[in-house]
Amino acid sequence: MVFKESFTGPIPALREVVSTSLAPRVPVREGAPPALGPPAEQPPNRARSTSSVRRGIRIRPALALDLVVLTASTLTALLVSALIRTALFADAELYTPVILVVLPLWVTMIALVGGYRSTQLTTEAAEYRSVLEGSLLTAGVLGVSAYLLEYPMSRTFFVNVFLIGIPAALLGHIIRRRVVKLARTQGKYRSRILVAGDREHIEELVTVLERERWLGYDPVGLLTEDIDSCQESLTVPVVGTPDHVVDAVRRTHVDSVIFAEGAFPRGRDFNVVARQLEHERTRLIVVPAVNDVAAARLNVRPVAGIPLVHIEKPRAAKAGCIPKRVIDVVGSLLLILATAPILAAAALAIKIEDRGPVIFRQRRVGFNGEVFECLKLRSMVTDAEKIRARTLTEQNESDGLLFKMKRDPRITRVGRFIRRFSIDELPQFINVLKGEMSLVGPRPALEAEVAQYTPQVLRRLDVRPGLTGLWQVSGRSDLSWEDTVRLDLYYVDNWSMFQDATILARTAKAVVGSDGAY
Repeated sequence: MVFKESFTGPIPALREVVSTSLAPRVPVREGAPPALGPPAEQPPNRARSTSSVRRGIRIRPALALDLVVLTASTLTALLVSALIRTALFADAELYTPVILVVLPLWVTMIALVGGYRSTQLTTEAAEYRSVLEGSLLTAGVLGVSAYLLEYPMSRTFFVNVFLIGIPAALLGHIIRRRVVKLARTQGKYRSRILVAGDREHIEELVTVLERERWLGYDPVGLLTEDIDSCQESLTVPVVGTPDHVVDAVRRTHVDSVIFAEGAFPRGRDFNVVARQLEHERTRLIVVPAVNDVAAARLNVRPVAGIPLVHIEKPRAAKAGCIPKRVIDVVGSLLLILATAPILAAAALAIKIEDRGPVIFRQRRVGFNGEVFECLKLRSMVTDAEKIRARTLTEQNESDGLLFKMKRDPRITRVGRFIRRFSIDELPQFINVLKGEMSLVGPRPALEAEVAQYTPQVLRRLDVRPGLTGLWQVSGRSDLSWEDTVRLDLYYVDNWSMFQDATILARTAKAVVGSDGAY
C-alpha cells in the first residue's frame, strides 16, 4: 500500500380492532371457530401491502442512519487528520474521490454481510456483528485497493476514519434499537401475527409476547385444534384450525404467522403451507421445541431435507474463564476509585443518622456453595433481622423464597435513598476483587434460601454470584421468583462475554431509573 507519512408483547391494545381486521363471519355453532368462508380472490402478485410497508420501516432507517453517521465520521476523520498533519489541506483534492468511494463502499459491505436484512435487525448481536464485519471488510478493501492502485492516501486519515466511524456506527445502531423498543412498547411499529399450535404451546408463546412488549408482536388470531380450551384460557380469538392458515392470512392481512408445537401432525405439512403462502407478503416463523437457549448455541444443519438443530452444551464452565476474571479485577479496581467519593458521602450520612455501623455484613452462598460475607452499606435499622423474624415474616410480598416489602418499615431515610440508586451495593466491589463475586452473575443467595432450592435451582451456584445480573436489569424486585430463577438459569447456561457487556450497559439504565428498587 502506498501511503504518505501523514496520515454501531403487546396484545391488549389491538384486541379492540380484531373484529374489524377479520372478515365478516358467518354465524357458527357455539364453541366452533369462526367460519372463514371461501378464500378471497387475490392475484399472486398484488400491490404492495401494509405488511411490506411495515417491513420497509425497519430496514430503511438503519441504512439512512448509517449514511448520516458514516458521512459525519468520515468528515470528522478528515478534519482530525488535517489538524494533525497540516499538509492534508494542500492535498485536499486527493480525498474527494476517497470520500465519494468510502461511503457507498461501507454501506455496501454492511449490506453484503446481511446488516440491513429484516431478520438481522431482529437480534442485537447479529445487527452489531454485521456492522463490525462490514466495517472491517471496508477497511480491507480500501487498503488493498489503495495499495494495488498506488493511491497516495494518508495513513493518518485511514486509521482515523475507522477509529471514529466504527464506534459511531455501532452507537448509532444501539440508539436506534433503543428508540424502536420504546416505540414498540408505546404501540408503534408493531407486527400483527397469527399463532398456530396446540393450547399449551400457544398459551406459553402468547404469555411471553404479552410480557415482552418491546418485541412488537400483536397476536390477532389463533389457529388450533384445541378450540374450546383456547377460547376459555386466552382472550385472543380462535379464527380456525391450522388447515385454515392460507384463508386466515388473506383475510387478516397479518405480517407473520408463528407456528408453535402442535401446529401440524407431520413436519412435511409445514412446507405444503409455505408453498401456498409463497406469494403472500407474510413471514413464516417456526418456534422450535426448546426454550431458554441462546441463538449462539444453535446451529441448523439440513440433513436429507430435515433441518437438524445442533445445540451446544451449557456454558457454565466457561463463565469461570481467565478473561472474565481479569475484567472483574480491573473493573472493580477502577470502580472502587471512581465511586469512592459517593461511598464516603453515603457512609457519613449513615453514621450521622443513627450512629450505627456503616457496613452490613451478611453470609451469602457463592460459587459451588461456598459461603462468604457479602458487604453492603447498612440501609436498615441495626436490629433489622430480629424485627423481620419477630413481626414481618407474614408480610412477605414475594411469591417465592425471597423476602420483599415495598414499604419495609426497617429501612432508614438514608437507606431508602441509597437503595433506590443501588449505592448500598458499592462495597461489593471488594467482594468482586477478592474473587467471591463477579461484576455480572446471579444474585448471591442466603443460606436459608439455598436450603430450600430444588436440584434445578442449585444450578445458579455453578458460577460466581454477581453484583449485577440479568434479573436485575429485567425488573429487579418487580419480578416473580419463577422469572428470577428462569433469568438466572438462562445466564448460567448461555454465558458469553457479549452478554456480560450487554448486562453492564443495561445496569446503568436500571439503576438510574430505579425500576423495581425497594
